[in-house]
Order: sequence, then structure tokens, then C-alpha cells
Amino acid sequence: MSRKASPARKPSPHALPTEQAQARRFGKARTARSTAILEDYVELIADLIESTGEARATDIARRLGVSHPTAINTIARLKREDLATARPYRGIFLTEKGEALARRVRARHRLVLEVLLALGVPKEAAEADAEGIEHHVSEASLKAFSDFLKGSRIKKAS
Repeated sequence: MSRKASPARKPSPHALPTEQAQARRFGKARTARSTAILEDYVELIADLIESTGEARATDIARRLGVSHPTAINTIARLKREDLATARPYRGIFLTEKGEALARRVRARHRLVLEVLLALGVPKEAAEADAEGIEHHVSEASLKAFSDFLKGSRIKKAS
């Protein structure tokens, strides 16, 4: 029985990156997902303390749309990571390390949001998208975003 020779495959215009490069990218994404939860909690705790004077586990759970036990477990992780402290019947407070992280996350969120709005993304969609993008964007991209916004502000002023 004779077999027909299969035609030579054309190289894909979307060639795979090297194994090492791809593994590095996926590793970065896994790390970002792992820290995204902590960042969301720290940012929310800072916002709650700023707006209401306190951050309670029940408020955190409701605002993040998670169960109370999930919030308690993540708050315990924040404490282990030295990002927060909790006092019985007094709520959750950020440590200096937690406050610094909250400031970085807020700044990153604002920058991503401003870029999306400058690109014409509707406000509601931009807010929702910024929540995800902010945790995965690199420092190089953040710098490019900042430079882009500076350039667009200069053009508008002219």
C-alpha cells in the first residue's frame, strides 16, 4: 500500500516563542494572579479606611463578592505576608508595607484607567477592564502608558 507524501507545512506566521520565553511569560502571569487577590484586598482596605474609617471582614466580603470565610482566609494571608493586622472587634488595618502596596496599586490602577479612557473606552468598561489589567501590566508598559498620556496631554494643550 503506497502512501501519499504529505505536503510540506508552511511555517506559521505565529510561531511559538522559545520554551524558556513562554515558560517565563506564563510564570509571570501565574505570579500576577496570585498577587492580584492580595492587591485587591489591600486596595479595598485602604479605600474603606479612607472613606468610612474602618475595614471590616464583612464589608470586604460584600464589596469583593466573596463569602465571609473566603475573606477571613485571605485576610489571614495578608497578615502572614505582613500587609495587614487585625484586632478583635476593631477591623483590619494595613501595615506600612500594606499601605505602600496600596499606594502602588492605586497609582497603577489610575494610570491604566486613564489610558483606557484616552483611547475612547467607555467609562464603565474602562473601570472593569482596569481591574484586571492593573495586575498583569509590566513596568515597561506602565512607563509607555505614562509617556503616551503625557504626549496626548501636550497635543491637547497645543
